Amino acid sequence: MYFKRLTVLLGLCLALTGCVQTPQEEAGLEVKTHPDDPLEGFNRAMWAVNYDYLDPYLLKPASVIYVGYVPGWTRKGVSNFVDNLGEPASMINSIFMLEGQDAVNHFNRFWINTLFGLGGLIDIASAANIPKMSEREFGDAAGHYGVGQGAYIMVPGYGPTTLRIAGGKVVDGLYPPLALLTLPQSLAKLVVDGLEKRAELSKQEAMLNSSPDPYKFVRDAYLQNKEFKARGNDVAIETLDDDDIEAFLDEIDE
Repeated sequence: MYFKRLTVLLGLCLALTGCVQTPQEEAGLEVKTHPDDPLEGFNRAMWAVNYDYLDPYLLKPASVIYVGYVPGWTRKGVSNFVDNLGEPASMINSIFMLEGQDAVNHFNRFWINTLFGLGGLIDIASAANIPKMSEREFGDAAGHYGVGQGAYIMVPGYGPTTLRIAGGKVVDGLYPPLALLTLPQSLAKLVVDGLEKRAELSKQEAMLNSSPDPYKFVRDAYLQNKEFKARGNDVAIETLDDDDIEAFLDEIDE
């Protein structure tokens, strides 16, 4: 029975792949394949599933409920705790990239917030002028030493990734304390990360919706961001302030 359902699911995916066209194809123009996107037909089908169905009917409403009904201080504490779990992995990956100052920063943030911030719920380190930095993944370290992106993949219900980034996340999961998490705890971390990131993406929705090819816009931005980080550059971390949250909720009410 399981095999039969899997076969049907794969058949539907292949059918979608054949139905989805790029704006260039619809206009009768020549389509150039991106070197890091050999699975573009499949990825566009999965993008349609995410963008047209899962996001408006599941991910965005869940994010709205989370942002609108969970108290801000609770969300902040949970987000701080989840981010703190990844600091040791970022420290090790910064060492691999020979970023000594960044490694010290991630180390100091972890032990200070763990000991004095109730296990990471309170961001004491930022109050002590140790700024929060974007995470360093093993995939970034691998790219720093010339490992290519690998195939770009649009994962249903998750979003974009590449073989390098996906493999790097597996390695990152081997570092404590991430390695100590049970499967339910890891899934809970993934859900919290997803809800927060979906809320943050509300700032870019207008730009995305106005793009002639939203799929290409997201793909190119994602790949450029990963290459930027692999070169050792830090990415600014954006958080939602009260005005952003109000705008996000008002958009849903319209």
